[in-house]
Amino acid sequence: MGLEIERRFLVTGDAWRAGAEPMEMVQGYLSTDPRRVVRVRLVGGQGFLTVKGLADGATRAEFEYEVPAADARELLGLCGPAVVAKTRWTVRHAGCEWVVDEFTGASRGLVLAEIELARPDQAVDLPPWAGPEVTGRARFANASLAERPWSAFTEAEKGPGGPD
Repeated sequence: MGLEIERRFLVTGDAWRAGAEPMEMVQGYLSTDPRRVVRVRLVGGQGFLTVKGLADGATRAEFEYEVPAADARELLGLCGPAVVAKTRWTVRHAGCEWVVDEFTGASRGLVLAEIELARPDQAVDLPPWAGPEVTGRARFANASLAERPWSAFTEAEKGPGGPD
C-alpha cells in the first residue's frame, strides 16, 4: 500500500522564493469524500490520477498513477467546478525538499508549504517562512479548497484555529 506522511504549514513572507523552482499545475476532484479523495492532476505534459484514503493525523493511504495528458484533460472536464490551480515551487531547506503551493484563481493569496516525511515522528527543521501548522485542518486540504476556495474564507477561518 502507498502511504503519504506529510505536514503542512501556512507560509509567511517571501524568503522561500530565493532559488525556488516553479511548476504550474491544475488539479480537479472526482471525489472529495475524505474517506476516498480521487484527484486528477495535469502538470505540464503529464497527467496523474491519485486516490487518497482517510487521513490519520499526517498519514494516509495514497496511490498515484500516471495517465496520458489527453485523458487527464478529459477527466478534469468531469470535475466540474471542483478544480484548483496553483504554482508549485520546490524549495530546499536544511537538506530537505519542501514544496510551496502558491494558489491562483479563487484561492489566490493562499500559500501553503508541505514536507513529506519517512515516518510520522520524524523531526523537521522548520524554515523561517513556515508559519502556523495546518496539518489535519480539513479546510486547508486541496480537495476542500476546490469546493470552498480561500476567497470564501472569513478572516477568522484564514488562521489555523477555528472549526473545520
